[in-house]
Amino acid sequence: MFIHIGEDHVIQSKDVVSIIDYSLLSSSSIVEEMVFNQRKNKRVIETEENAAKSIVITIDYIYFSPLSVYTLKKRANMMSTLNRIEDYTDESEV
Repeated sequence: MFIHIGEDHVIQSKDVVSIIDYSLLSSSSIVEEMVFNQRKNKRVIETEENAAKSIVITIDYIYFSPLSVYTLKKRANMMSTLNRIEDYTDESEV
């Protein structure tokens, strides 16, 4: 399934490694170094200045999202719930 992470970016949920709060960027040297290295490799998709609320880490890219971690989590959970719903449309046609 896909997750809309804001600003016209849609990613596959299977590619998501982690979704973390943007505030961790300045408080964690490990996260800061990871983002710095990925910026050098042009693998960071940034949002408008001061608009990022979360960081979505995928297999190939790092996205700065204007949506909160909580909102992204709800969207990801909604997709997994939709995957579990059975389709009964064929039964009504019989």
